Amino acid sequence: MQTSKTFSIHFWLKMAKSKGDLAPIYVRITVNGKRSEISLKRSILVTYWDSKSKRAKPRTPGAKMLNAYLDNVYTNLLTCHKELTSEFKLITSQSIKSRFLGEDEQHKTLLELVDFHNTSMKFVLKFGTLKNYYTTEKYLKKFLKEKIKANDIYLKQLSYSFIIDFEQFLRNAPSISKSQSLNNNGIMKHLERFKKLLNLATDLEWIEKNPFARYKLKFKKYKRAFLSKSELQILELGVLKDENHIKTRDVFVFACYTGLSYMDVKLLGKDNIVRGIDGDYWIFTKRVKTDEPVKVPILDKAQDIINKYKGTLPDRLLPVYSNQKVNTYLKEITLELEINKQLTFHSARHTFATTVTLSNGVPIETVSKLLGHTKISTTQVYARVIEQKVSSDIRILKNKFNDISDLNSQKVSAV
Repeated sequence: MQTSKTFSIHFWLKMAKSKGDLAPIYVRITVNGKRSEISLKRSILVTYWDSKSKRAKPRTPGAKMLNAYLDNVYTNLLTCHKELTSEFKLITSQSIKSRFLGEDEQHKTLLELVDFHNTSMKFVLKFGTLKNYYTTEKYLKKFLKEKIKANDIYLKQLSYSFIIDFEQFLRNAPSISKSQSLNNNGIMKHLERFKKLLNLATDLEWIEKNPFARYKLKFKKYKRAFLSKSELQILELGVLKDENHIKTRDVFVFACYTGLSYMDVKLLGKDNIVRGIDGDYWIFTKRVKTDEPVKVPILDKAQDIINKYKGTLPDRLLPVYSNQKVNTYLKEITLELEINKQLTFHSARHTFATTVTLSNGVPIETVSKLLGHTKISTTQVYARVIEQKVSSDIRILKNKFNDISDLNSQKVSAV
């Protein structure tokens, strides 16, 4: 792109806005005869101003400090001109002014980035995912206000130390949600979303370097609760008196035999039950979280629960309470049936992956398909092969080795 032919910087007093003997100092940027003016928020006595040097007269009060400031402004304007030239941008007096004031596209702020992300992703991300970004935004605003003492910050000002300070703030600050405090993995999820925001800023070329480049997310691995074969049997056969507990138990057991998540079960209707190519009944649906299609053959125990509530609900297949109520009822049920596990509805998905399928010899590739995963590595988070299955597999291996050994012995004896 062709650069400007003429460029000049000129300091002057704007007498039209003078108050008595005090006149405000302005800087004028001229490119190819076109001018832009910037108020420098400084004033000086008219008699102290040297119209030839365009600086304060030496030995006048405050002259040294004021002239140093004007020299700095001059240098910064030259830098803005140099940056725009190196970026092959159109050089105008207005573009230099905008770059100097931080109003051009190269000086986007953090909250502008957040707003751009949340607006552009409104029809891309699921509401639950977008809701988490809103929470991260609240923590960022709280951090800026309490620690940085600012309402916003330029993206170019972000650094590795900013990320570290934000992490420490999350570890020490009270949770925005009173019902749930921030643990290590919750903090890492906020930082993970923050990292994705800055990845977007890098892709948009709003920043040159991502400050997260040298930062490593530190997730802790927790054992996810699932029911063993005996615990699942206790849950299925246990006598419950409360109607809410009975319905919750039924829906939870249904999820244990289908691997569906809470929202996927909640949204199931009669139309989701279809005949498969094998003539048996299947569940055809889409995962709410990923929009991935899922096809699950209905096991007998899941079918029994469907039959139990058949015709009792107008729009839904099963009586599913709110997620909060379901998890509360599950705690009460485990106490009543003396199952020593802290269950949430998501535990049913783990139970399906581990106890119902993998431990019964279903290949992990098939389990991954049933869970609606696009990668086997995602399934491996859910799938923990229990000791009984490991023992069974090793016993088969031992038997094979023993058979080979016996066969070799027989061959030696024959010789």
